[in-house]
Amino acid sequence: MRRRLLAVLTVLMGVAALLLCLPLAEGYARGRTEHLLLQRRSEAVRFADLAERMRTDADRAELVAEIGRYADLYGAGVVVVDTAGATLVRAGTTPGAGAVEARSRALTGRSTDRLPTLRPWGPGGVVLAEPVGRDERVSGAVLLAVPTDAARRDVTVRWLLVAAGALASFAAAALVAAGIARWLMRPVLDLDRAVERLAAGSLRSRAGSDTGPPELRRLRRHFNTMADAVAESIGRQRDFVADASHQLRNPLATLVLQLENVEPHVTPGPGLAEHARALDEAERLAELLDGLLALARVESGAAEPARQDVSRAVRDRVSAWAPVFRAAGLDLTAADVADGLWAHALPDAAGRILDALLDNAVKFVPSGGRVEVSAAHRPDGSTVVRVADDGPGVRRTHGDDLQRQVARADGERQGLPEGVVRPALGARREPQPAYGAGVPRTAGERRRDGADPGAQHGAARRSGQLPAS
Repeated sequence: MRRRLLAVLTVLMGVAALLLCLPLAEGYARGRTEHLLLQRRSEAVRFADLAERMRTDADRAELVAEIGRYADLYGAGVVVVDTAGATLVRAGTTPGAGAVEARSRALTGRSTDRLPTLRPWGPGGVVLAEPVGRDERVSGAVLLAVPTDAARRDVTVRWLLVAAGALASFAAAALVAAGIARWLMRPVLDLDRAVERLAAGSLRSRAGSDTGPPELRRLRRHFNTMADAVAESIGRQRDFVADASHQLRNPLATLVLQLENVEPHVTPGPGLAEHARALDEAERLAELLDGLLALARVESGAAEPARQDVSRAVRDRVSAWAPVFRAAGLDLTAADVADGLWAHALPDAAGRILDALLDNAVKFVPSGGRVEVSAAHRPDGSTVVRVADDGPGVRRTHGDDLQRQVARADGERQGLPEGVVRPALGARREPQPAYGAGVPRTAGERRRDGADPGAQHGAARRSGQLPAS
């Protein structure tokens, strides 16, 4: 935007400079032409007076000598003609184009009162005429062929000075415009960066620039006030989630312990089955509270990104989940995991990604299914962790719901593990062409250059992407 504003100001200043310098240059050219006409016309009047007084040979000799000296001095041509157009006296060059028109005008008693405007490129010479005699007593005409070299040189020099002044003024105005554009756009750019950081999850981001016009400074203060209010509100929500989850864990643990203690005293039958379901629901509630606590810790922003060994994290998590998958009748493999994969992310980000994806896979892939875990470098320098399975997919209509921290698809609870992973990575989700089992979204993190990486996957594939370390 700064470049566009500067371009607009530059164009406007260039047009203004042209509108000022062109009339100035044209005005000087016209003035220099008028000055030349007045100078040479006074000489033509003097020659016409001498021609009118020419009666004797002595007068003729005086006229010849006078126009000869003039022609030699100025490099001009002088011709005296009678009313029939016959030449009486001549000196210097012969008048060229325009001589016939000027002579006809002079023989009718009218002097030359206008010359073509002189410019650096021409004309090279002009012709002016002065009648000999006055009114009905016109007895001839004096024609002057005037060279314009000196006058055109003056016009050229003055035009160059005008152009230099215009360029200097334009350069000074451009510097001023650059300063004005910087003054106007600096708070806008600072506010844009602050909004981007705030949208990315950095609740401590504020606009710090205190320059620019009053309206932008007022906008900065309003934005910072809004950011403070948003951060305070989100902080209270996170504190509430953490406190509520923590306060509920102890009563829930007591409830689970009491249910387990009651089990030996429940007689076989419908009551025992209801007791088992109640115990399962209590354990699921405990898992939900653990997830909420993890989410609150991640969203608090206390942890800083660090360098992580993704290859080791993938192998460790696959080893940890292998017994769970065997018990569920699933085949979990990690054959395509490259060595030396590193990432710059929050602590245990790779482990959280895999826990979320593998947890969804073990829940929703039918017994006998196959789950493959892979990790590799990408051309953009990031590391992609991919979990693919052959289980049933999720309908496209549920794609947006799965971005929530808690969502349901086909009556089953989904989304909480991904809800924990998503803030851990600080990533944005993008819909994929097809959705696989579990949570079929890409969990990724922005690279340090600000790009928003994504990972492609098939109809039964979930992947997580981490920035290069």
